[in-house]
Amino acid sequence: MHDLRRQALESGKTVSKKAKSRSSRTSSAANSRTTSQAGSRHGSDDEEGDLSDSTNWSINSIDDMLALDVPEDASESWKQELADRMEEIIDRKRSSVQGRETTLAQYVHILMSHYAFEDIQHKVSELLPAFLKSIKAENTEKETCLALRAIALTLITTPSETIYDAIFQTLKRTYTDSEYRSVKAVAIHTLSAAAIYGGAADTAIEEIMDDLLEIVESDGESAGAADSGEVVAAACEAWGFLATSIDDLEDKTEMAMDAFVEQLESSDVSVQVAAGENIALLYEKSYTEREEEDGPASGSDEEDEEGFAIDKSHVKRYEVYRQKHQLEQTLAQLATESSKRITKKDRKTLHTNFADILNTIEYPTRGPRYQKAIDQETGLRYGSRLTVRIHKTGIMKIDKWWKLHRLQALRRILGGGFVVHYEDNEVVFDSLPIMIAAPEVRRKK
Repeated sequence: MHDLRRQALESGKTVSKKAKSRSSRTSSAANSRTTSQAGSRHGSDDEEGDLSDSTNWSINSIDDMLALDVPEDASESWKQELADRMEEIIDRKRSSVQGRETTLAQYVHILMSHYAFEDIQHKVSELLPAFLKSIKAENTEKETCLALRAIALTLITTPSETIYDAIFQTLKRTYTDSEYRSVKAVAIHTLSAAAIYGGAADTAIEEIMDDLLEIVESDGESAGAADSGEVVAAACEAWGFLATSIDDLEDKTEMAMDAFVEQLESSDVSVQVAAGENIALLYEKSYTEREEEDGPASGSDEEDEEGFAIDKSHVKRYEVYRQKHQLEQTLAQLATESSKRITKKDRKTLHTNFADILNTIEYPTRGPRYQKAIDQETGLRYGSRLTVRIHKTGIMKIDKWWKLHRLQALRRILGGGFVVHYEDNEVVFDSLPIMIAAPEVRRKK
């Protein structure tokens, strides 16, 4: 069992150098299908319409993500509504496509907004076959995405040690064969959630990571979505989430770095950021805590560029990337991107994220949103200052890349209901750091 489970610029395309050299091989059928797709999942909420709660797995920025919220519902009426929706999902005899879409959307919304373990555990064996029927039939893009979303939410509510094996083939076939790129992207995220919460063996998780890396290396072509930023970003994000459950990534690092470094040249900002975050995670995981056999830290008192002592509590175990200097130059360029061809919002996203990523490559013990400013009270750097507020009672410090990857993956599943599940769902709570009292709460004590 992995540690996570033990603790419970053109049509949204990505065009890397490899894609440019391969463009002549793209089939006319694939091109035809590409032009007919609906807008990327990175569109606005208005563009997503009724699907904004249900199929938008995108997190454009950590700050926007944390601002999402679900209004509190003090009544118990949702329990009866959930029971009714489950019966409708299970009994498909007289259902229409539109009716199933509505029912699935309501089921998804309720499971996002409430922790419903006791309400659905006795129905899971009947619900999953119904979801799989909707996925296999692929009557509409919306129904298929909602059914995939429903599987992920069901598993995070009622984790299983056996379900993964029963649904793996369907999920893989969906991201490989679906005619909709949005469906492929959601299927990839659902597969990663199913692996963690559905009982996938360690070897199975590593096999998924290898398949996802192939999607990244081929710019989506291996999943039948050549040059699709939506699909490549999903593969990068899902790979990073799964990687947090693997203790030792040394054997996978070289191939993964080659793939992710190449995607830094993508024309899709979401792909660039997802690839960059994986690079930061790989550097972070190449360092582990100093152990007795490592001996004491050297007495040379190494200092950073501003004269502060470098953290020696962790030890480098292996080389992550041979062309580190070249990588640092690429990251520095992205952190200062000024091209007018890129929107102001995308430039800001690149600047914020790649400044963090570059800082980690230079100093792998530094996490996201690391601030060099000095705390006047302690005389030390502030360090990573990315936090999640849990209502008014506490905050969660996201000072490691593995924490950020898990947080983002959980929020893709739970949306604005993340806080509800963090407080009530032990699986979610155990996946992330324990919160600490917020500063104003500590002052009152």
